[in-house]
Amino acid sequence: MTQPHNAPTNRAEWSDLFEELDRWGESGRMATLWWRDDDVTAPNDRLDRLLAIAGEVPVTLAVIPAMVAPELVPWLARRAAHIAVVQHGWRHANHADGRRKSEFPAARAPAAVRAELGAGRARLRSLFGERALPVLVPPWNRLDARFLPLLADCGIAALSRCRPRRAAHPCPGVVEVNIHADLIAWRGNRGFVGEAAALGDIVAHLRARRLGLCDAAEPTGILTHHAVTDDDSAAFLRALGACVGAHRAARWLAGHEVFAGQ
Repeated sequence: MTQPHNAPTNRAEWSDLFEELDRWGESGRMATLWWRDDDVTAPNDRLDRLLAIAGEVPVTLAVIPAMVAPELVPWLARRAAHIAVVQHGWRHANHADGRRKSEFPAARAPAAVRAELGAGRARLRSLFGERALPVLVPPWNRLDARFLPLLADCGIAALSRCRPRRAAHPCPGVVEVNIHADLIAWRGNRGFVGEAAALGDIVAHLRARRLGLCDAAEPTGILTHHAVTDDDSAAFLRALGACVGAHRAARWLAGHEVFAGQ
């Protein structure tokens, strides 16, 4: 699951998204977006439904290495190559003492963290081959800064958390590309956060990129959790996929483009 956050303050309508994409087009630029789905362990009806909703839109699946079911390998092999796999921690276990959950809090021993990160990378690479990108999505989007130097040592070349990145490279040899619109109301009923809030986060990040208020090179990330994707979320995702796909100044990025393009 993602890091819970406060009730969104951004609100927007579909017309706001269309207008923002038009502004990108008028400036001769391409608005890039990407889609990350967390907590993947095994093939099931909900994951199958999510990929059906996505259609031709690329999805990057954050897979939990220690919990991955062997049957996920042939199941994904039958899917399109634009469905990428990235590493969702090791076991998605909380090791934090406080209220803010984390698999990799500061109190953990670096040797233990290194072992888990390395084992997770090796397991996904052995199972999924080139489909498994060297990208870490830390559970709850939290990784203490003291562990950043361990990533490259474990064969991990990229990091994905939430909110606009502070730097393209949080440490040497590692790029960061985050998500900016979480569709789940974690502090509410754990249903769809709502069309106005979801569009608000997407439009706000696109606008900030266009105006140079944040890193313009970081593609705008959409986060889902297939296990709790309800009908309202599904309807929104279908509409968003169609909107971006039809606009001349917008494009969905596949996982390898998201991270290699940085």
